[in-house]
Amino acid sequence: MYPEEMIAPMRAELANSGYTETKTADEVKSAINAEGTTFVVVNSVCGCAAGSARPAAMAAAKSAVKPTRMITVFAGNDVEAVNEARGMMQPFPPSSPSMALFKNGELVHMVERHHIEGRTAEMIAGNLLSAFEEHCK
Repeated sequence: MYPEEMIAPMRAELANSGYTETKTADEVKSAINAEGTTFVVVNSVCGCAAGSARPAAMAAAKSAVKPTRMITVFAGNDVEAVNEARGMMQPFPPSSPSMALFKNGELVHMVERHHIEGRTAEMIAGNLLSAFEEHCK
């Protein structure tokens, strides 16, 4: 686990952008299985999270069309919550950072780490906004 004081600013970036931090499996399961759409960000300390994933997630949070709920879990710290989220993201292999959109409990869009690495925040945000337009109206 990472020291909480080290990751607090990384958590705050998403929390201050409208994301709800989930730290237990029950919180994750409840959010994803609720009626409507749930966008999940698996946050991370890596460079691609800082340079692309979090900025893309923050930009997407400003969209006029967005999911019913936006939640986040932190890889390496929120172990129970991360494991639950990743289990619900199957058949995609675990990766962090990653992002997933669920509709009424079903996975409808996935952004894996390899979709994040080497891409700009703007490119990733565009991908997310397209998914929101398709599934969140």
